[in-house]
Amino acid sequence: MQRNKNLWKKDYFTILIGQGFSLISSGILQMSIIFYLTAETGSAMVLSIATLIGFLPQALIGPFAGVFVDRHSRKKVMIGADLVIAAAGGVLAIVTLYMDLPIWVIMGVLFVRSMGTAFHSPALNAATPLLVPEDQLTKCAGYSQTIQAIGSIISPAAAAFLYTVWNLNHIVLLDIVGAAIACISVAIIAIPNPLPSSIEENVMQEMKAGYMVLKENKGLFALLWIGALYMFFYMPISALYPLMSMGYFGGTPTHASIAEIAFAIGMLVGGVILSVWGGFKKRTFTIGASVLMMGIGVAISGILPSNAFIAFAICCMVMGVSAPFYGVQNALFQEKIKPEYLGRVFSLLGSVMSFAMPLGLLCSGLFAEQIGVEKWFLISGIGIITISFLVFILPVVQSLDNRTI
Repeated sequence: MQRNKNLWKKDYFTILIGQGFSLISSGILQMSIIFYLTAETGSAMVLSIATLIGFLPQALIGPFAGVFVDRHSRKKVMIGADLVIAAAGGVLAIVTLYMDLPIWVIMGVLFVRSMGTAFHSPALNAATPLLVPEDQLTKCAGYSQTIQAIGSIISPAAAAFLYTVWNLNHIVLLDIVGAAIACISVAIIAIPNPLPSSIEENVMQEMKAGYMVLKENKGLFALLWIGALYMFFYMPISALYPLMSMGYFGGTPTHASIAEIAFAIGMLVGGVILSVWGGFKKRTFTIGASVLMMGIGVAISGILPSNAFIAFAICCMVMGVSAPFYGVQNALFQEKIKPEYLGRVFSLLGSVMSFAMPLGLLCSGLFAEQIGVEKWFLISGIGIITISFLVFILPVVQSLDNRTI
């Protein structure tokens, strides 16, 4: 046991670095697919459908994926999911050798890749507390957010360059290499598996068991629905950055890129700070402060005059800084839920968030079109600030910082 305690950093960072390569290569391919769809169709509807397909499988099959994760080896699930995601990209390469790439093939590939993510994400989250000491989970959330921020900065820029000098086949090959690195990083690490909690039960009973375990912890159950509300307001904002930059502020695609990069840089800074500092002693205060900071940044963006793009870029950076600290909630789930239930619990989290995202996108599209995108930013900011107060004032949420619940 002592050996594991001494080696946890080596094991954890081996997996994290491997996942980082996969995250960046997958991000490059995803952006390249978006560039291709934009160039071939010029249709906002096609891009919207592609975005929806990216969320829908995770929402629909997430609970079933969680049961699968809890029944099987976390290591094998992560490797299998990475291979499926890479293979789906390989289909694109094969099809492009023989014909012009049909849109329906791209949509099918996006669907399969999303299915792979539905298995991979809960498996990774469920494996983390089996490798990492409990008192280091919060900092590890910061390391994970830092890797995601680096990917958010590198992937769009690399995709924009590579798409002009490579064909899609070469970009798919890069994604396969990234997946191979991720698989190797997982394969060389020993990841313990908890004993299954309910081998004799069927899938529906196990799904219900995971739900009941979460529901019994009233604080975590409240965080689940607070998170759904948060995603309802937040996700449309991230999708509306280009419209805000180019529409309300009268900018160009360059201005839209500046806003995105400002957010990504802020996210990187926030991830580094969280990795070093670990957040406030009361982790629920860290979560609430993150949501509040995000809401203030969004609301201020909505009241800026149309000639204040620089101030908007600063707001984007502030929003980016706040984002990684919300990831502290993962550490709470990993600490409070027994390992044998974590796959189901994180899958349920992913499903609820994935349902909230498209609902928010639909509502934001309708309202922003009618009242103006800047007014929707203000409304969303007020909504997010209100949500942050729920984190601060609900006793069941505040009780999560007690070590025994």
